[in-house]
Amino acid sequence: MEAIYLDNAASTPVAEAVRQRMLPFLGIECANPSTRYASGVRAAAAIEAARRKVQRVLCAQDHQVIFTAGGTEANNLAVLGAARSRGPGSVWIGATEHASVRRPSQALAQEGHQVRTLPLDAQGGLDLERALASIGPDTTVVAHMLVNNEVGTRYAIAPFFAAVRRKAPRAHLHVDCIQGLGKLDLSLEELNADSLSISAHKVHGPKGSGALVLHRNAKITPLIHGGPHEGGLRAGTENVAGIVGLAEAVHLASEHQLAFVASAEACRHALDAGLRRLAGFQARRTTDSVASIVSLTVPGAPGEVWQHHLEEFGLEVGLGSACQSKSGEISPALKALGLPDRDVRQVLRISFSRTTSVQEVQALVDALERLVPRLAEVPA
Repeated sequence: MEAIYLDNAASTPVAEAVRQRMLPFLGIECANPSTRYASGVRAAAAIEAARRKVQRVLCAQDHQVIFTAGGTEANNLAVLGAARSRGPGSVWIGATEHASVRRPSQALAQEGHQVRTLPLDAQGGLDLERALASIGPDTTVVAHMLVNNEVGTRYAIAPFFAAVRRKAPRAHLHVDCIQGLGKLDLSLEELNADSLSISAHKVHGPKGSGALVLHRNAKITPLIHGGPHEGGLRAGTENVAGIVGLAEAVHLASEHQLAFVASAEACRHALDAGLRRLAGFQARRTTDSVASIVSLTVPGAPGEVWQHHLEEFGLEVGLGSACQSKSGEISPALKALGLPDRDVRQVLRISFSRTTSVQEVQALVDALERLVPRLAEVPA
């Protein structure tokens, strides 16, 4: 029996249209795009067509799109590349950032930069007043995600970055849009950002393909040195199939965005309705959040135990960030929201894609109900 997959914030199935677009570049169209003969020219043309497609969707026709090996590399390039191009100063990151922003920031601290965390308000949103009170002319980088990957919080990036720009005009402002793509309209300029990152596999594209959209006036230092690829900012022979797949996935995410938002709301409503008949479960939702990511506190046994028992019913769900699930790390995002360690371990992450159905969500609720006698009274 095929599993019901409900961990789409971790990854999504590749859309058939994306796979078909990639196939030629996984087979006969094998040339290096830096070569001058016909097949190489075709490969280079495919990359540039993909770049224009991404620019159109993200309203970035006047800005640079740098293709990377995923969202992690895009975030690293923005944070490390911007800070190193400016020299030591204050680097500010969000309290709930993904490891691909937190870990580069830790590396910058070892290089002499002052790394600080932006405060949250009581509702789990960005506390604009307190954040702005500390940011000044010495600030070199401010990095904050648009949509949290564990709770679904949507942060007020545009007004925050506009205010930061006035207080710290030399700072590079980066927004991680990896979970926002396909859920929200994205525009580099409307977000008041210098760069934004995206990843293909969160929107039915291939793993290992992402992009950094960089403002035409932004200054960053490359992380990978070699040939002149990607405007000199990302050396290495381009992953043509992955780039083409990314662009098609981004295009489809935009085309299906309204339908996906509606279906995610329906799935969320079905989950909330089902949980009302179960004692001890709490679906956490901050003041402003997307419907497609649900942080679910379970009673009794730790979330990992519930996860494995749900597999017996053919259901696959997450435990917060997929990167943390493998390491066993306590979620910094959930701790930043004020949850003690014990409660953090009681959390499942349920997340929907545009292929998720209400019937699949109802199957999850039914399975949780059947597991209550077995797990709800187990000591944590």
